Amino acid sequence: MKLSHLAETLIGSEIVRLGGEIREKISNGEKIYNFTVGDFDPKIFPIPKQLEDEIVEAYRQHFTNYPAAEGNPDLRKSISLFLREREKLDYEPNEILVSCGGRPLIYALFRSIVDKGDKVIYAVPSWNNNHYTHLNSGEHVVIETTAENNFMPSADDIKPHIKGATLLCICSPQNPTGTTITKKDLEEIGEMVLQENASRSESEKKLFLMYDQMYWHLTYGDIEHYNPVSLNPSMRLYTIFVDAISKVFAATGVRVGWAFGPVEVINKMKSILGHIGAWAPMAEQKATARFLVQKEAIDDYLDHFKSAIEERLQKIYDGLIELKKQGFPVDAIAPQATIYLTIKIDLAGKTTADGNLLTDQKDVTSYVLNEAKLAVVPFSAFGANKNSPWYRLSVGTCRLQDIPEMFEKLRNAMQHLH
Repeated sequence: MKLSHLAETLIGSEIVRLGGEIREKISNGEKIYNFTVGDFDPKIFPIPKQLEDEIVEAYRQHFTNYPAAEGNPDLRKSISLFLREREKLDYEPNEILVSCGGRPLIYALFRSIVDKGDKVIYAVPSWNNNHYTHLNSGEHVVIETTAENNFMPSADDIKPHIKGATLLCICSPQNPTGTTITKKDLEEIGEMVLQENASRSESEKKLFLMYDQMYWHLTYGDIEHYNPVSLNPSMRLYTIFVDAISKVFAATGVRVGWAFGPVEVINKMKSILGHIGAWAPMAEQKATARFLVQKEAIDDYLDHFKSAIEERLQKIYDGLIELKKQGFPVDAIAPQATIYLTIKIDLAGKTTADGNLLTDQKDVTSYVLNEAKLAVVPFSAFGANKNSPWYRLSVGTCRLQDIPEMFEKLRNAMQHLH
């Protein structure tokens, strides 16, 4: 059956494929230490009680009709106040667009800016930039990052590609790496964008920056989150932010996200989403509007939530570094932010007890899943080289008591290799 070129060439999600394999193993009675999903187990990490109560009350008040296409006025006002209070960013409600999470906003941003053949710059590993570029027939300009720079792009990495580019995508704190961009790098990138746009004529399309900061509340230790507009107010003309309640309040299924930026771009994104109908539900919008102004409740929730996430990340990091000290070919980057840990499992070229050679990283991923019952997502699922030994480990469904068991199985699995 012949379908569209887009449908025929779209790459399926590696995470979805891996998830299906994991579900099959669990249904067959295997205990899998599943660190793949960028989601939360509500039994471990429930949404804030106040938000839950507001959602229930909104349905009881029969808020079940269509919301406003750009998001309800009360919610956009609450988001405006929330940004001013939490991040010292001053955006009016008409510069804010609400949708059912971050994905439709990212898609609408691409559709608003990127024409066929336009250059889209993004680093790998990174979440879904490769797929959104393909969906919009853009030209992929891929920057391979390294562990030495915490898998974040620098201005020097981007500079050779910036001429003629239409969109630059940066996510910080980053999915999948759990790392953050430095203040210096973000300042230099902003200056570079401004210089490039100043060199273009009025008839030329400008270079825009998509700044995905979905995890910006979830930073640990002395790590600070920076944004391009606070560092350089002139970047306000060219920066579109993407944010949501999804990660900061463990509310992935509640589906309330927002973008904010230049009103001309926001209005075009609104028109596109209006045709798609990707609105956040009315009741959830009403509830979120009421919750975002509850400063004390939010602070209390974040204190507990962040410490619980950080504890899991730190325990797993410490365990991997201990295995590294014992001579095993593993490594990790110290936790900085998000619910993710960047880990290294470098077993390619080793032979199993029954004589099978682990020829590539795909073999390693399968071996670790089958023998150690450990499920993690290879960076290749996020656009990186297929033989990268680095992985994303997510702790959103992690129970603390499972961590020692997981390490025991991983150690045993590696001990049987030679």
